[in-house]
Amino acid sequence: MIEQATEAFVLEARELLAELETFFLELEDEVSAARIDEIFRALHTVKGSGSMFGYTALSRFTHHFENAYDLVRDGQLEVERNLIDLSLSARDLMISFLDLGGDGPEAEALLESEDVMRIVSQLTGLTGQHENEAETKGATGTEPVQSTPSQAEQAGRTRFRVRFRPAVDALRNGMRPDLLLRELEDLGSTSVELDVSAVPRLTDLDPTDALIGWVLEVETSEGREAIEDVFIFADDADLSIEELGCEGPLAETANTPSVDAASPAPAVSAKKTDPAAQSVATPKATAMAKSESIRVTSSRLDDMMDALGELVIAQARLEAVSEEMGSPTLETVVEDMQRLVMGLRDATLSIRMLPVESVFGKFRRVVRDLSADLGKDVRLLTEGGETEIDKNVIDRISEPLVHMIRNSIDHGLETAQERTELGKPAQGTVWLSACQEGGEILVSIEDNGKGLDAEAIRARAVERELIDANAELSVQDLHQLIFEPGFSTAKIVSAVSGRGVGMDAVKTTIDALGGSITVLSRAGQGTRITLRLPVTMAIIDGLRVRLGDSVYVIPLSAVEECVEMDEAENLRESGRSLLQIRDETVPYLELEELFGQQARPEAGRRIVVVRVDGVRAGLVVDDILGQSQTVIKGLSIYHRDIPGLGGATILGDGRVALIIDVVTLIRWAETRRGQGPRKAA
Repeated sequence: MIEQATEAFVLEARELLAELETFFLELEDEVSAARIDEIFRALHTVKGSGSMFGYTALSRFTHHFENAYDLVRDGQLEVERNLIDLSLSARDLMISFLDLGGDGPEAEALLESEDVMRIVSQLTGLTGQHENEAETKGATGTEPVQSTPSQAEQAGRTRFRVRFRPAVDALRNGMRPDLLLRELEDLGSTSVELDVSAVPRLTDLDPTDALIGWVLEVETSEGREAIEDVFIFADDADLSIEELGCEGPLAETANTPSVDAASPAPAVSAKKTDPAAQSVATPKATAMAKSESIRVTSSRLDDMMDALGELVIAQARLEAVSEEMGSPTLETVVEDMQRLVMGLRDATLSIRMLPVESVFGKFRRVVRDLSADLGKDVRLLTEGGETEIDKNVIDRISEPLVHMIRNSIDHGLETAQERTELGKPAQGTVWLSACQEGGEILVSIEDNGKGLDAEAIRARAVERELIDANAELSVQDLHQLIFEPGFSTAKIVSAVSGRGVGMDAVKTTIDALGGSITVLSRAGQGTRITLRLPVTMAIIDGLRVRLGDSVYVIPLSAVEECVEMDEAENLRESGRSLLQIRDETVPYLELEELFGQQARPEAGRRIVVVRVDGVRAGLVVDDILGQSQTVIKGLSIYHRDIPGLGGATILGDGRVALIIDVVTLIRWAETRRGQGPRKAA
């Protein structure tokens, strides 16, 4: 149980630290009292929970961080760029403490490291607490020096009596009462007495129960709120805090109670008797009552999706059996089953869906740091962050988006001086947007920089022998060359770009996701790169088609329409063919030739019209079998690199059907033949 509680703390702390980065960057743009309060609460949560779960080094470091934002909250410290820089650096170090897995020699070494000492020194410099911190704590927040307070030191100090008894299952849930008491001692002079009245005989004792209580008297200048904050995570504990006043040194207090081990100290429930303590417990109870979510590891969701995939396959088999038997009763059951499975599928997929904002938020820091490194004034604007996409897709597009944003800032945007000379605003802008279009998610990265230089791209491509010097390529085709391995027009290789590996990695990742990339650029105005991605990669709606004796599945999101094939087309020679569909000429491809199957022209063949990179193209099939839910299964290592195949699925009759990757199939066909679908003039 303790290990599970610690894992939950680490997960929550990472989420809070991810939010903190966003909060700091938003605070830099606009100072908000609400945002400052959120930052302070997050820091306090990490500090308090860190002490409870064996991350005291993290807690001690966070204490300095928290002090700074306590002053900001009180209006004693101004929010400026230097504070934001320190906050971001401190936040990165907090992640490093989490990565170490708790207290130990490595955590202590990090606490005493040069980076931590520098951050602590700068934070204490901002807060103006150098002398006080040096007298009471070590440079890295070690334990305070114990000394008997003089009468002069009593000024402004108040004595409190704290009665604390944790919930019986607190130890099993990961609570560390000793660390809470240590944190209480940090507030001032403290006396502690035990209450062991609830401890049973040894034969009846469960060593995992929390049965000991404490009565403490604390003399502090921090006030009641600081004491309440120590116990903010002590859920369901009996807690009372009573103010005794300031009647002299703690040791000389005449009315300090003596607690006999045989006579229990009165266990006072904060929720029933103490109004101030009740104010502590009530928000926790309210938060628990309002909580409508649970935290589940992603591996469990993956297992759930795998089980759902098998259920979809079983449902398809049941449907096939029903068709063979022709039983009306069974057909009714199959229809109910299909409705329930589809509902379960939609519910499960929705659980895996996350807003794209979870990715977008990371790039504010990327843009801020990179613009500072390159000496450019750049702002990032986002739109459509609420658009939801499958978690697995989100996890894989982060790196491609980083590459494209870095390229936009380094290659696309000019310096402030260059922009001013061109009559542009000195500050460059990068737009990051997302929207859903059918079964696809469109993610766009746009800048208002100088745009792509088509002639420079052509010259570089000729130099690297990617194209012939006399080749006639459209501007769109030239723009696609930036995704070739090792391709770059940069004259100088920098730490940011110039090696020609970034955009190649982007294309590889997007192709693996079954997506596509389009580029639109205008000289002097900027560039927009759009990624078309599937909403999910687990279960899709597919169109089953027959080619000879084989069955293939085409993702329904890529299909626009299906048309009959003119018998005259069967008499044409293989190669590039065109089909007139209403007022448009659509090129089509023979799948038998592409897949190396023996051509067996049949009467009544069909053409499935799909859209790739904004261009319509046709795929010739023998027959269309219908639409169905398709569970995507990965191909073996021997088949996964075959162009045009995006996976496989199991049909209702137990046969395996290959899933056609429309994008890579048509691109491969173009490369193989030196021709292919082109937009008709």
